[in-house]
Amino acid sequence: MKKFILIPLLLFAFIIKAQAQDDAIQRFFSKYMDDDRFSRVYISPKMMQMAGGFLKSNAGTDKDSQDLGVLIQKVKGIRILSSDEVNGLTFYKEAMGTLSKNKYEDLMIVEDKGSSLKFMVREEGGLVKELMMISGEEGDFTLLSMLGSFTYEDLNLLAEKTDIPGMDMYGKGSKGPKGEKGPKGIK
Repeated sequence: MKKFILIPLLLFAFIIKAQAQDDAIQRFFSKYMDDDRFSRVYISPKMMQMAGGFLKSNAGTDKDSQDLGVLIQKVKGIRILSSDEVNGLTFYKEAMGTLSKNKYEDLMIVEDKGSSLKFMVREEGGLVKELMMISGEEGDFTLLSMLGSFTYEDLNLLAEKTDIPGMDMYGKGSKGPKGEKGPKGIK
């Protein structure tokens, strides 16, 4: 009888732990939603569908525009929290403290005197479900979370062909199938 009770409890605990990670990131965003020092951007899945549909329908015979339209529709949402009025390293450390290290894989790390930038991915079933960028330095902080279902080639194309915030930095360090970890000397 105890085994029958223990199994559902363990299953419930696993589900709660999996949801806690997304809740931690959401709580971090929510914590600063009303803080006037921060700019907040949320791009909904519906907006990404509309943008991708617009590109596809207006592409005509332009294969690149059609492909980009399909790719943009894979984006399920973008959240950005940024400020140029805070000590970004303090917020960088706070944001990193909310993340479960075993759920995200480091993709690119750039650390310089007084600044840190990290790209991480969360994968499920061989696909990238979330690309996260966190950067901080004196007077500047940015947290970007892009949800979807991507291959690494999709992310490379997004970095190359779009002006999605943060993707310019991604494009400077990630080119391979799983993305090279950046230029020499950068982890």
